[in-house]
Amino acid sequence: MSDDIKIRQADGTWVVRAGGAVLGESANALELSEDGYPDVIYFPRDDIAMAFLDRSDHVTECPKKGTANYYSIMSKSRTYLNAVWTYEDPKDDVARIKGYLAFHPQDGVTVEQL
Repeated sequence: MSDDIKIRQADGTWVVRAGGAVLGESANALELSEDGYPDVIYFPRDDIAMAFLDRSDHVTECPKKGTANYYSIMSKSRTYLNAVWTYEDPKDDVARIKGYLAFHPQDGVTVEQL
């Protein structure tokens, strides 16, 4: 694995909320640390209420992780565009994050440790 990316089991239980609603809670989250970026919590897809997510056409490329696909969060009061990303076919060095989702914290979207 690249020396500037570390993936480890996240301590404790994590929750993600959007518009006040809990989208998911997990004791099996991963924490990804990458030099120059804030740490990111990745939630197992099975621990997220996927009914609130709508796949978007947005994609980005990361030379170290691969192609990121995005989802928007559909809450009762608002849509959070491209607020969720996932690496469906990540590069070998970060294969552990396959099947996991990360959330972009913003006004109305929070990721917190319980």
